[in-house]
Amino acid sequence: MTNDEKASERLISEKAIQSFNDAPDARLRQIMQSLTHHLHAFVSEVELTEKEWFEGIKFLTETGHKCDGHVRQEFILLSDTLGVSMLVDAINHRHSANATDTTVFGPFYIDGMPERAFGENMAFTPGEAALVRGRVVDTRGNALPNAILDVWQTAENGMYSGQDAAQPFGNLRGRYRTDSNGYFAIRTIVPVCYPIPTDGPVGRMLNAAKRHPWRPAHLHFMIEVPGYKKLVTHLFNHDDPYLESDAVFGVKQSLQVIYEERFTHDDLSAGLDIQLPFRRASYEFVMESV
Repeated sequence: MTNDEKASERLISEKAIQSFNDAPDARLRQIMQSLTHHLHAFVSEVELTEKEWFEGIKFLTETGHKCDGHVRQEFILLSDTLGVSMLVDAINHRHSANATDTTVFGPFYIDGMPERAFGENMAFTPGEAALVRGRVVDTRGNALPNAILDVWQTAENGMYSGQDAAQPFGNLRGRYRTDSNGYFAIRTIVPVCYPIPTDGPVGRMLNAAKRHPWRPAHLHFMIEVPGYKKLVTHLFNHDDPYLESDAVFGVKQSLQVIYEERFTHDDLSAGLDIQLPFRRASYEFVMESV
């Protein structure tokens, strides 16, 4: 490449970046100029061919077509598998040392799931019975009553309700609330590890890169309390084989729990009609004030 050719390429990039100079919104200007700068730098660094550029356009188009506007969100899946979701999460949730760690939201949340009573069973499909109990507190250890815990997980087949038409409405989903002392109880089944969907462009990308699609077993939580930052997180099974290689990089040591086997009832489970044996996990969520 001659010096004139290099200068011509740099001029293209400079003009594209400068085209946003007059954007009235300063934040939009910053984002678009930085995006353009790094995108052009990427193209120059790898010397992208026209064929590769067209394949990239095709890939993004197919990613959009795979989104259904309800349950399947292929762009979130793409963001997750590239580690972008976790990086955005880390940047946006720099919190106090004792607040509960956050992790990715994921592409399979459904709004408006049933309100459930303390200890109500949200599992309508088979699995190993589990009781997840604990407390929601502030950073000083004070109980947070009436906190809303929006909870969701996959069935034993590794699919979420909504994603799997055979599952009943609201299966393994629900909105629980803490009692006057900040305690919560959720009847469910022990989560299982599962592969993210591989029938779309993201799956083809993982396959081409020889990356596996598996996520370690986990239970999703979105917890809301007025006056506190919304908490989006998971609880991971402590012994899952994919903890060190989560396809979306979402695992944190502080979010791992043990589902201990119980052959006798405790005071709580005795009143919830749980058949023995069952698994029990406990966790205390710590919320940070706004």
